[in-house]
Amino acid sequence: MGEDRAAGFHSYATNSLEEAHDAIAAHYYDLRLEVIGRATEFETRLSVVDLGALTVGDVRFGTEMRMSFGEPGVYHVAVPFGGCFSVQEGHGGTDFATERRALVFDPARDILVDTWSADCQALTVKIDKAAVLRQLEVLLGRSVRRPPRFGPYMDVSRGPGLSWMRLAMWNLLERNVPLGLLSHPMIRGRLEQTLLEGMLLATDHTFRDALEAPPPPMRPASVKRVMEAVQELPAEPYDANRLADIAQVSLRTLQEAFRSNVGMSPMAYVHEVRLQRVHRQLRAAAPGTTTVTQVAHAWGFVHLGRFARRYRERYGESPSQTLRAA
Repeated sequence: MGEDRAAGFHSYATNSLEEAHDAIAAHYYDLRLEVIGRATEFETRLSVVDLGALTVGDVRFGTEMRMSFGEPGVYHVAVPFGGCFSVQEGHGGTDFATERRALVFDPARDILVDTWSADCQALTVKIDKAAVLRQLEVLLGRSVRRPPRFGPYMDVSRGPGLSWMRLAMWNLLERNVPLGLLSHPMIRGRLEQTLLEGMLLATDHTFRDALEAPPPPMRPASVKRVMEAVQELPAEPYDANRLADIAQVSLRTLQEAFRSNVGMSPMAYVHEVRLQRVHRQLRAAAPGTTTVTQVAHAWGFVHLGRFARRYRERYGESPSQTLRAA
């Protein structure tokens, strides 16, 4: 998040199955697209707006379809404006999307979209998993070791789910507004953040109870100063004394304040922030452009063995596995 750029709009209309596949794959992910209705009525119309961590689109095919894709690695929310479709995740049962009930896809399971009706037109939102995790950490005010697992449905007939869907749809309406609000990077970034927060507040997931719990007491100013400094420049060569200088309190006072309010020592917090930045960079790296060693050193990790052990404990895989997956 926070990139200084405007939203990007794209529209497609085609009777070619190959062109439809390429357009969807360019903005979402590679998939198998199959016409199971009348081929003569096949006409794909796709509109997309890129908000950074989210891609919002609406799509229709004009005939019955089937599509599948393997472990997309991102969250995905889909709801039909009209018609219906069903989804099977992995070896689980079949879930049906309706105009009142959106489906939330699991990023770690194979997806089969079946029985896409001929009259179906759907809002489809791709959401970066790492961005959801970062926004969850901001809302909770603490680090989270595992990304949230979402329930299969989002109720879009009322309350926060309906608000979330309407806000997502508003972005698509802006494609017809020359020099509209989404042409301003600041507005795009705020809408991106609002949709990320809204998803966490509008759906059932493994951190829902924690989000609804009373907020923790306000952190002391000394702790906030250190956290803000580390978030801004995590690769700096910090030690305990330097952090105490930033906090403008004694080392003992700072350590006790961190344990009471953050649940870890000041230096443990530094390592946690650095691990998050390493993980983010490894996931985003293009093949062959960097190595684990280069990324680790760039974020202040000197002892690679200790770094690799912490990384595996934090993310459940080695840094090299993350880089290969990217």
